Amino acid sequence: MVGLEKYKSKSRLAGLASEIWGQENLYCPNCDSPHIQETPTNTPAIDYECPRCRALFQLKAKASAFAGRIVDAGYSKMIRAIKENRTPNIFALHYDPTSWTVANIFLVPHFAYSLSAIEKRKPLGPLARRAGWVGCNILLHAIPPDARIAIVRAGKPAPPAEVRREYARLKPLATLDAKRRGWTLDVLNGIHSLGKKGFNLEDAYTLEAHLSRLHPANRNVQPKIRQQLQVLRDLGLLEFLGKGSYRLR
Repeated sequence: MVGLEKYKSKSRLAGLASEIWGQENLYCPNCDSPHIQETPTNTPAIDYECPRCRALFQLKAKASAFAGRIVDAGYSKMIRAIKENRTPNIFALHYDPTSWTVANIFLVPHFAYSLSAIEKRKPLGPLARRAGWVGCNILLHAIPPDARIAIVRAGKPAPPAEVRREYARLKPLATLDAKRRGWTLDVLNGIHSLGKKGFNLEDAYTLEAHLSRLHPANRNVQPKIRQQLQVLRDLGLLEFLGKGSYRLR
């Protein structure tokens, strides 16, 4: 890419190349805008903005596939952003450092984070420039699989219409306040972990111990599970089949 020859640091070069590639190739999943535009330099936690709907995006890029987690910024800031509904959509870009080509990209919508998906990292040591600073990781296994929307898979782009359809299908989650949404996402993710599209109430109750660990203040987990199944049904993410049976949509 023109203009990148002056950079000697491989990580800096990769970061800049990824940002330029994103500006030239990424599009808005929330509306029909074919482009998103770069935000001013040093805009905290935001790399792009949609010029039409003003959706906000952050780009995370690395030379290996994203597996268990995405390294993010400050823990307290991320927790506050989730509670205040200020999280951006995140593009996670995996590139091949040999060929400088994009291998995979997936999108995590801004309404798909629960507090349980955020892992606190250890504080930086006393000799670090930012001694005591605490960062965080985004735990991918704590995000429902259908909220990790494929943009590029094995070098092949997904059709934009398909990406926008998946984003729109999940967008009703954005109508919930942050506290309610956390429970809804955790139950939805738990249902996916059952490994089957159709399930019944007894299957859902097997998630009780896991959900109790995520929400230790709640002493009535089974009623909460039933409540969240109704919420997911009303949002169109579950289909109620009758007699305590459900199906993922």
